[in-house]
Amino acid sequence: MSKNPIACRVASYGPFEKVAYAHLASLGVKHVEIPVPSPAELTQTATLLEKHGLTASTLHGECDVTRADTAEQIRAQMHAFAALGTRLMFVSVKAGDTPLDDAYARLRVAGDVAAEHGVTLVLETHPDLITNAEVARRTMEAVDHPHVRVNYDTANVYFYNHGVTAAGELRPIVPRVAAVHLKDTDGGYRHLHFPALGQGVVPFGEVFSVLDEAGFDGPYTLEIEGLDGETPTEALVCQRIADSIEYLRGLGRI
Repeated sequence: MSKNPIACRVASYGPFEKVAYAHLASLGVKHVEIPVPSPAELTQTATLLEKHGLTASTLHGECDVTRADTAEQIRAQMHAFAALGTRLMFVSVKAGDTPLDDAYARLRVAGDVAAEHGVTLVLETHPDLITNAEVARRTMEAVDHPHVRVNYDTANVYFYNHGVTAAGELRPIVPRVAAVHLKDTDGGYRHLHFPALGQGVVPFGEVFSVLDEAGFDGPYTLEIEGLDGETPTEALVCQRIADSIEYLRGLGRI
């Protein structure tokens, strides 16, 4: 059994999020990734998690480095982390037209704010700051902050790049990885095809080996986004998540 928390991104349930908590608990999952709740939602969120024996291993927050007040944006979300006992803030960060030096500086100050609360920002494998290993390495070296790290997405690296593999892009940056999204894909560039784990091209066994060898101790968060053009049903979504959890059990991760 893995020492790492195994979680599920509740957004994987799409329009059927109402069943997510009970369904995950029935599968033996103990952790989830959810959006940062507002102060008004915090008590209700904590009660819902407790009811189903779940903890939030990561909270999905906002970190907009195109804004000069990025640090204050981060500070305004910190109320939830102590309340829910969560130490990782998942963010998708894009510099856009903002000069990179400004984006890096804002991330550094955002890291300072997060550190004050014992939180680490984990940046998703998204353009234009964590597009692939080389871009992620450059961003991490430029920011150079212990509380700004990478959330490595095993499928996004194919979606946003040509001629890569999940394990190959992971190896150069694995010391900077603090959280992982487990997502499968058919490997197509910009192809929206994200099935249950084990039904695509991601070499999860190799990915786990790279992370194990590096001593990675962060959460593995299941993410299922489905297939382009399909109309999902509650039964289909729940089955894909159940199949993915079973796949992880087969690999000895649960």
